[in-house]
Amino acid sequence: MNLLDVAIIVFVLNVPFGYWRANTERFSRQWFLAVHLPVPVIIALRIFSGLGWRFITFPVLIGAFFLGQLLGGILYLYFEKYIKDRITSCVFMDLVKFTNTFMSKNNRI
Repeated sequence: MNLLDVAIIVFVLNVPFGYWRANTERFSRQWFLAVHLPVPVIIALRIFSGLGWRFITFPVLIGAFFLGQLLGGILYLYFEKYIKDRITSCVFMDLVKFTNTFMSKNNRI
């Protein structure tokens, strides 16, 4: 795998964790876990992809990490605004709720 592939994986991996982080109290145990649980996976990706520890990989992967966390937080705020049901900490569950809400609004005849 090249650097771009690993960066995309890191970005996508962090979106659900950023979503979870947005629904927790700042600096709580859950917040800490939402930020730090993906790190061992990213280290494993770095090792098994053969990227090594070159300096150029750090800003790219750290940027992908934070952009994924940011997008997850933005998705949480968006769903919080448009889903009428209770919001959870799981982006996948809320995506299903959002899809159902959106489909029911557009299928009125």
